[in-house]
Amino acid sequence: MAAAAAKLRLRVALILLLLLGGFMAVRPQAADKYSRLKNEEEATPGKEFRVAKLSQVWDKAQRLQLSPVKLAELHSDLKIQDKDELNWKKLKADGFDEDGEKEARIRRNFNVILTKYKLDGRMKTMPSESNYLRDLGESENDVFDDPKLEKLWNKATTSGKFNDEEVRKLRREFLHHQDKIQEYHILRETVSRSEDIHQNAISSGEAHIKEDLLHTKHAELKDKHHNVQESFGRLRKLIHQGYDEDSEFSEPRVLELWDMAKQSNFSHDELDSIKEELKHFEVKIEKHHHYQEQLDLSHQKLKHVESIGDKEHLSRNKEKYKMLTEKTKELGYKVKKHMQDLLARLSRGGLNHNEL
Repeated sequence: MAAAAAKLRLRVALILLLLLGGFMAVRPQAADKYSRLKNEEEATPGKEFRVAKLSQVWDKAQRLQLSPVKLAELHSDLKIQDKDELNWKKLKADGFDEDGEKEARIRRNFNVILTKYKLDGRMKTMPSESNYLRDLGESENDVFDDPKLEKLWNKATTSGKFNDEEVRKLRREFLHHQDKIQEYHILRETVSRSEDIHQNAISSGEAHIKEDLLHTKHAELKDKHHNVQESFGRLRKLIHQGYDEDSEFSEPRVLELWDMAKQSNFSHDELDSIKEELKHFEVKIEKHHHYQEQLDLSHQKLKHVESIGDKEHLSRNKEKYKMLTEKTKELGYKVKKHMQDLLARLSRGGLNHNEL
């Protein structure tokens, strides 16, 4: 009897061991999924970003002849992209984004970055001597990719209506509009590819999911096209009338956000709160522009000191240049993140007052 009981206990123990072994065999797969994510989140020594392809883009950009200001701007964009991609990977691991909408948006944002900095292989990057001051419009040989935009820019710079500071500000507005055009073209290409995929859908269930996603993309494309048209209309009006001294804001991104807020159903008190935050945001943008200018000047001075072999001032100039580079990157990221947050909060119905 005791021997039988001992045999039974042994069999139960073996069954439990087998079950536990099967459970442990399954769990590492799930654990691996999260450990891979964790490894991706931990920066590789010597790498600026946690997502490998973004580090590759950054390495490539550093090898090309981009100006220091453009490199700092790219760094800010890649940092935002890095965070968004890792957040998406966590969502995907948890079973969200089944229709692939967020993945498509993140891929599109990545393509926008490549196009914006001419890292997509389509166009040769700008030479290094194209410094920040010329980037802001002090060159008479500025060329925009869009013919209508280029024609309008020539009209603006030859009208005599704008002083030097206004021309620089106008240049930023034109660049901002050009970014919108690039985003629109990339979205249009994405929609076109999605239509081809939809036609080749295998199952009816798969076709239904892709049809919903395609409908969403078409709506987004229509909205983006409307946004581009509104932006161009505003530029034409600006060229015709000049800058309004009584305007609440002057920075194009802030003006867009303010127009967006006024067209929504916000109360008077809510609009006052939004206006107050946008004022703070505009100050942050102006501070970023200031550091961009200082970074470019520091770069020009460093090149001069290196060319004349002034060892006494070389170390000091290198330190200042490094400090300005890091500060410009930091402010660029903060501006882009703040812009991203403001857009999200305005689009979902308002600003949370305890976030102000």
